[in-house]
This record gives sequence, structure tokens and C-alpha cells, in this order.
Amino acid sequence: MKKASKVAAPVRASKVRGKAPDIKRKYDPEQTKRNIIEIATEEFAAMGLSGARVDAIAERTNTTKRMLYYYFGSKEGLYEAVIEEAYGRIRALEQSLHLDAMDPREGLRELVELTFDFHDKERDFVRLVTIENIHGAKHVSQLKTFRTRNASVVKTIADLIARGVAARQFRSDVDPVDLHLFISALCFHRVSNRHTFAVAFGRDPSGAKSRARHREMVVDAVMRFMQR
Repeated sequence: MKKASKVAAPVRASKVRGKAPDIKRKYDPEQTKRNIIEIATEEFAAMGLSGARVDAIAERTNTTKRMLYYYFGSKEGLYEAVIEEAYGRIRALEQSLHLDAMDPREGLRELVELTFDFHDKERDFVRLVTIENIHGAKHVSQLKTFRTRNASVVKTIADLIARGVAARQFRSDVDPVDLHLFISALCFHRVSNRHTFAVAFGRDPSGAKSRARHREMVVDAVMRFMQR
């Protein structure tokens, strides 16, 4: 007589399970704020303070209006953060040159070239400055650190002038704030007024063909102005 075959017992799932992978993304509030400011910069530069929509900024940053208001308080608060960040970038770039270690003439040339390049590439910055001037500097005047943040460039230029005068390279009758204004004006106008200039004269002053020529022209103008 045949023995009844044993029926294999069903395999039971192990009671010991491995830990489920952590699929939650680590939330980085600083990165979120940086992303919001980056997108808001584009929106405010394109539409102005009154035209920019918080809804559009929230949508582009995959966040909510509530989160934007949590970080920045209001639309105006976000705009002020954008302005402060924009000025902070150029001030940080100026400090990264370490001009105090350079020959005064070399240092001044480097500063002018950086200023020209920044305005040429960062056209949102030019638009934001123009917009804020339309508002009579209403918002930047409320920023506690705005004046102290921008004092660094005047100190840098004052040091360059002092060392250049001591080395008998520069004239001694130039105020550092005036020199900063001179450099900024030469670099700013060709970008801020490019549209009306192009219509009036049939040439875009910020175009690629003009860039190298204008860059050297601006540097040469400043260097000649400062020479002893």
C-alpha cells in the first residue's frame, strides 16, 4: 500500500521584514528660500512690483502662497529680499577679487571689468534697480543692512585710490563714491537704456558685437580719468 504523499506546507511570509526605504525627501528650508528668491527675481524683473503675482511665483517654485508669506511676510517683503540678494551678489563678487593684494592699477582694472561683466550678464539686476528707482528707493530704504552691505565697495575703491596715490599712479582729488558712480553709470546705461537706444540709433549697445569694444572703452575711460 502506497504511503500518502506529504503535501508541502505553504511557505509563510517571514515575520521579520527589512526596513522600508525612507522615501521622504529631506526638507531644506534654506534651499527652498533660495529657490523662491531666484524665481521671484525673474518675476519682479519682468513684471515689476505691482505686476508680479505671488501665485505665479508659488506655482513655479512648487510651493504655496502660505509658505511664501511664512518666509517673507508679504509680497513687499519678498521683493525686498530679492533686492537685497541682488546687491549682495555683486558685493560678494567684488570682495572675492581680493584687490588689496593687487597693484592699484591692476586692481582698478579688475574692478571695472567685473562691474561691466556683471551688468552685462545680470540684466535682471539692472531692471530691479530701475524699478526700485521708479519707487523712489522706498523699499531699500527700509532694509537695515542695505547701506552697510554696500559700504564695502566704497571702502574697496578708497583703498585702491589711497594706494594708487601713494604709488604715484593715481590722481589724489577723486572721491571714492564719485568714482563708484562713474564706473556704475558707464556699465549700467548700456543695459538699462538699450531698447530706446536701439530704436533711436539702430544699434543695440548691449549686443554681442559691441560688448568687447564697450568693455575696453569703459575700462580705458576709467583708467585715463584716474591717471596722475
